[in-house]
Amino acid sequence: MSALDGHAQASDEDLLALAFREDRVLVTRDKDFGTLVVVRRLPHPCIIRFAGLSPYEQVMAMRDLIENESGPIRERAIIAVTGARVRIRVSGNAGRKPD
Repeated sequence: MSALDGHAQASDEDLLALAFREDRVLVTRDKDFGTLVVVRRLPHPCIIRFAGLSPYEQVMAMRDLIENESGPIRERAIIAVTGARVRIRVSGNAGRKPD
C-alpha cells in the first residue's frame, strides 16, 4: 500500500501510527519518520529509509534486506540504506506488536 492510496493527506504521525497498527513495514525517503521515533519516542513499525538510491538500487536493496535482515525487520528496527551502507538500529521504543 502506498500513502497515496487513500492516505495522501495523512500526517507523518498518522502514517506511522497506521503502519504500526497494521504491522506493516514503512518504506520512505523521508528523514522525518526517524525524528518522530527518536525524538518523540513514538511506537513504530520497522522503518526502512532509502537515500540517494535509484529505483533499481532501492529494489535490489529491499531484496537483500528481506533475504538477510528478516530479524531486525521483525524487531521493528530503523534501517537506513544509503549507497553501499546499511545502518540498522533496533529501537527500545518500537512498542508492542498489534494483536
